Amino acid sequence: MRDRRLLYLVITYFILLVLFPNYHVSGKNDLVYYATIDSEVTNGLTEYLNRAIRTAEENDAEAIIFEIHTPGGVVTAAQDIARLLGNTNIKTIAFINQNALSAGAYISLNMDEIYMVPSGKIGAAGVITQDGNAADKKAQSAWIAAMRSAAEQGGRDPIYAIAMADESIEIPELGKEKGEFLTLTATDAKKVGYAEGIVSSKEELLQILGLQHANVETIDKTISERIAEFITNPIITSLLLTLGSLGIVLELYSPGFGIPGTVGISSFLLFFYGHYIAGLAGYESLILFLLGVGLILLEFFIPGGIVGFIGLGFVILSILLTGESMLQMGISLGIAILVAIIVMVIFMKFFRKKVRIFDNLVLRDATSSDKGYVSNKSRTDLLNKEGTALTPLRPSGTIIIDNERIDAVTEGGFINSGDKVVVIKVEGVRVVVRQVN
Repeated sequence: MRDRRLLYLVITYFILLVLFPNYHVSGKNDLVYYATIDSEVTNGLTEYLNRAIRTAEENDAEAIIFEIHTPGGVVTAAQDIARLLGNTNIKTIAFINQNALSAGAYISLNMDEIYMVPSGKIGAAGVITQDGNAADKKAQSAWIAAMRSAAEQGGRDPIYAIAMADESIEIPELGKEKGEFLTLTATDAKKVGYAEGIVSSKEELLQILGLQHANVETIDKTISERIAEFITNPIITSLLLTLGSLGIVLELYSPGFGIPGTVGISSFLLFFYGHYIAGLAGYESLILFLLGVGLILLEFFIPGGIVGFIGLGFVILSILLTGESMLQMGISLGIAILVAIIVMVIFMKFFRKKVRIFDNLVLRDATSSDKGYVSNKSRTDLLNKEGTALTPLRPSGTIIIDNERIDAVTEGGFINSGDKVVVIKVEGVRVVVRQVN
């Protein structure tokens, strides 16, 4: 009887499978998360993807799909994201919905599977510095090794990943010559094994993955994560540091507290807030910065310069500690200081007559006698008056005129004390006398 029931269950299962091939039975793991990489790769993006992966792990998801459309970004941020992808047991799928270039290509290669839209592209992963120039050989070598490793871990031929980062590699069958970085179209990517398939939409992707009946949960970026992603962009970081520096400097030379100080402090607070949300800065960096500013302000009351220099050192150190890479943050800070100096010079040279904020920074008025300014009182009232030499004049000494002691000089001769003298010339405070015969 027991064997007969088992036989009926097996027959029933096959009949249902034939009649309803798309029949799907939901299970506890039938959950897919969907996240987006639709901007430059920054440290702020790392925090968002970390939350997405952590959420998928906590809910025992079947997979997590990352829709990718990015021009690239910061290398260190891409490497952090790659570590997040490598440390999770959740199946990761890259859905390249247009472009996965530079750091975006590296991130895609660190996922379990890659799918692309027909017009999608992946590659062009040459590493460059913030000023747009090629990085040094050491940095290039490390990046090429990282690209090769990412391809090998995914079971892909590493030569194409290397060609994406090394312009000296030739791949004739794909039309790739020396002097350019390899960029694969969707067709080429599938041909060389860098894409598992080509799909036109998310729905088609889910169909191919057999997850068309899965519960898809989209993980959106929070407002704080969007702010952090924006602020940790190297360009925005340099801009905030520049505005902060200019604002503080101008405020120190302006009466009261006004717009420059507000802009400067707000810029620095935004800088620290964005890096704090991105997990790059802690309260210690902000405390160190505030302590440095306090010491700089204290310099106005304690002469010597030592306190001010210590405060400036604290400010610079707090900013350097905020970035994941002190070198990268040092470059941003250097750019900010350079731009601040240039802007100050331009304003002082061309706009100081129009912008009243420079009244306390640049001396506009001249102390001329026609405006009532004199360095010392002129004694022209003594001209032609007679007096007595109180001390010998050799040739300078002291005389008395109308009971007033006056410093005087002779024309070059000697006059004894008690001799009568007459004032013959007054040049400011210089009183010239001659002996009266």
